[in-house]
Amino acid sequence: MCGIAGMVNVNGGTIDQGLLHDMIGMLDHRGPDAVGAYTDRHVGLAHARLSIIDLAGGQQPMHNEDKSVWITFNGEIFNYVELREELIRKGHKFTTQSDTEVIVHLYEEKGEDCVHDLNGQWAFAVWDAKRQRLFLSRDRMGVRPLFYAHAGRAVLFASEIKALLTHPGVARAIDLRALDQLFTFWATLPPRTIFQDIFELPPGHSLIVENGTTRVRPYWRLEYPSPIEPMDEQECADRLLALLTDAAMLRLRADVPVGAYLSGGLDSTVITALIKRFSEAPLKTFSVTFDDPEFDERAFQKEATDFLQTDHAEIHCSSQDIGRVFPDVIWHTEKPVLRTAPAPLYLLSRLVRDQGYKVVLTGEGSDEMLGGYDIFKEAKIRRFWGARPESTMRPLLLKRLYPYLRNLQSQSPAYLKAFFHVSHEDQANPLFSHVPRWELTSKIKMFFSEAVKSELRGDDACADLQGRLPADYFKWDGFSQAQYLEATCLLPGYILSSQGDRMAMAHSVEGRFPFLDHRVVEFAARIPPRLKMKVLNEKYILKRAVGGLVPAAITKRAKQPYRAPEATSFFGGGAQAARPDYVEELLSAKRIQQDGIFNPVSVRKLAEKAQKGQAIGIRDNMALVGILSTQLVLDQFVNHFSGRRARAAG
Repeated sequence: MCGIAGMVNVNGGTIDQGLLHDMIGMLDHRGPDAVGAYTDRHVGLAHARLSIIDLAGGQQPMHNEDKSVWITFNGEIFNYVELREELIRKGHKFTTQSDTEVIVHLYEEKGEDCVHDLNGQWAFAVWDAKRQRLFLSRDRMGVRPLFYAHAGRAVLFASEIKALLTHPGVARAIDLRALDQLFTFWATLPPRTIFQDIFELPPGHSLIVENGTTRVRPYWRLEYPSPIEPMDEQECADRLLALLTDAAMLRLRADVPVGAYLSGGLDSTVITALIKRFSEAPLKTFSVTFDDPEFDERAFQKEATDFLQTDHAEIHCSSQDIGRVFPDVIWHTEKPVLRTAPAPLYLLSRLVRDQGYKVVLTGEGSDEMLGGYDIFKEAKIRRFWGARPESTMRPLLLKRLYPYLRNLQSQSPAYLKAFFHVSHEDQANPLFSHVPRWELTSKIKMFFSEAVKSELRGDDACADLQGRLPADYFKWDGFSQAQYLEATCLLPGYILSSQGDRMAMAHSVEGRFPFLDHRVVEFAARIPPRLKMKVLNEKYILKRAVGGLVPAAITKRAKQPYRAPEATSFFGGGAQAARPDYVEELLSAKRIQQDGIFNPVSVRKLAEKAQKGQAIGIRDNMALVGILSTQLVLDQFVNHFSGRRARAAG
């Protein structure tokens, strides 16, 4: 895993090598092991290397035999061994043992279509000197980031936005419509990013710069069958286990030790169990613990480690720890977040690196692919309520659905009955499953300043999303529609980005995700919803597939989403509690007024509630984290980027 950056001047102007050096210098946390660059008149490629495969021979940028094809590559191609053998049979000559060189020769063989053969997670740039073509590609699920921008006649690209911001032709300004999207969906919708005129290459897409033009095209998308095909339950479980096992084994390929995250949940325990069962290598596992039992899962982590006999390390994360590292977290997310959950993962990746590891396997993607989130249960219950509005089970079902939300558990029966009112119009909405979440999130836009509200008046983020849905979406069943929304919005835009790549790579750690192997993803999409969620038993088919591999206590435990302390991380929950200096400064009336995004009076009242320990419920906490993280983005990337850049370089 690495950092990449580069540029092509479409008017033929020469490359500023100093600028190229500055760009890749911003990404040294992604690749501390080596730095390389290639320039040829009007194109420049740069690379910051995290050496994992072919430690001695995998330096980049890399080229083919006659140096007509060059590549800078961030990621891993897990089936590179098989592809290499096939390419050798076709006459290609290799000089390294790296997966990077496989892409070079595969591009020679198949051009832009080479991506169809890749099983992996990637963001790469290929310079085809003969055709004078720059070819960029990003993996199917969006595991690895890739951004681009236009600066005059130059097209720039990089693994992270901060590298693009070093170019004097790239403006540093917040895109208010992107902020509106993020304060609805928790993420922006590619190609839009939180910065004006800086774009994200969507997952499953390629970008080609050729003959003075730039074009973006999809090469893969997530699809669900319509009608749903019947499947035998046992055959389905067996096939899922076989695919998942192979995906995990492929992701153990490395020339450095590989560890695993073990949260105590089903997904990470399954991945750890597969490694232990099918690999003889000793396994190191890592987890986070908390003070508050509302967030802590150490009992289940111990259950898993005792059962699987792993060498386990954990890091304890306090509210104060989250408040202390939050500015660094936002420096790496490069966008606002609505929860503090990335912060403990930032600390966890530091533990991994301190223990001498560069690679970890994790369980991300299982909930999206196999129906594990509460939002899928919630949509199923809401459809039941819509069909049976007279049902007396509604308050009971809601309490059973969210046992970990203390505020909800204390509400009156009347409140609970009205909580998910469902009309016929609601059920006809193609975004039905996610409307309650997005409406709740959108309430924090009440903190926007009048100027921002005026600018956004008439915009409808949900209508924009609806207009992007594929035509087949409207033929899919409701469960599949909900999965698609989760897998294409929250997963790449937040889970794999703010909580995933950015937190791991902040400490030069590569995450690998067996559940997001495209073969697993495509098979899971064909599994009938009744096997993913049997009544309200989430991930039923996965539990059947791994029976005996993991402790019964793990398969039977209630689903607990990963969360972390929020308001108390910044205010301590008491009138006399100290808060970090940056919180005081960035939420002051002067700074809020000066930056212009939020209403100073509304922010002051929210901060006072938090200082008194009265910031309760999802809305208060999301609003506080969202406002503070937005202020940090403004401070670090818009108002004081040059100073922060010097600090990061040091």
